[in-house]
Amino acid sequence: MNGHAFSLAGAELCALPSGALWWAARRLLCVADLHLGKAERHARRGGAALPPYETEETLARLDADLAATGAETVVCLGDSFDDDAAARALPEAARTAVARLQVGRRWIWVAGNHDPGPTDLGGTHLAEAAIGPLTFRHIAAPGATAEISGHYHPKARLRTAAGRVARKAFLIDGDRAILPAYGTYTGGLCCEDPALTALMRPEAIAVLTGRRALAVPMHPRRTARA
Repeated sequence: MNGHAFSLAGAELCALPSGALWWAARRLLCVADLHLGKAERHARRGGAALPPYETEETLARLDADLAATGAETVVCLGDSFDDDAAARALPEAARTAVARLQVGRRWIWVAGNHDPGPTDLGGTHLAEAAIGPLTFRHIAAPGATAEISGHYHPKARLRTAAGRVARKAFLIDGDRAILPAYGTYTGGLCCEDPALTALMRPEAIAVLTGRRALAVPMHPRRTARA
């Protein structure tokens, strides 16, 4: 599997370049912050116009990850929809795509701060999910261990020949993993932000997404060369 392998609470996990988390022993794929319907919400609220195909693109990438891994369980770590109205306004093609992805799989929607209540999109809706030694929740709980979360949309900086760029990134230490936002056109929070440094141990790493998963130290003002 092309990604960064790591262990958390005895679970052997892999941070994929796409931003998804793979747990092979459980045949489980976890994604955070899909924010389906983001373009629709921006248009509805008079915000900056976004390309209208973000939901289609996000679901296509998820489809590709499911096909590559053969996942039997999917955990969506909250903020799967950009808001209640965006969930209700999902076009029929997107609803059909979600239903197709769910066929033959256990599908868990973990509640997020943007999420609506239970929808008619199938699957199980939970405040958080305990699976084996791990707890899956939307927002990291200070002091928690063996935790997988999302919410912050972490990004890390990378030095390239063209200059510094920011990429979506996993943040990983011995207590937890915080996943990057999987959705298209989702913003991000720099891993040097105090909200994130307060949660992560000094030895934490950032695993940048992109063509390959690249692990670098999560440390203020430190960058890596591509």
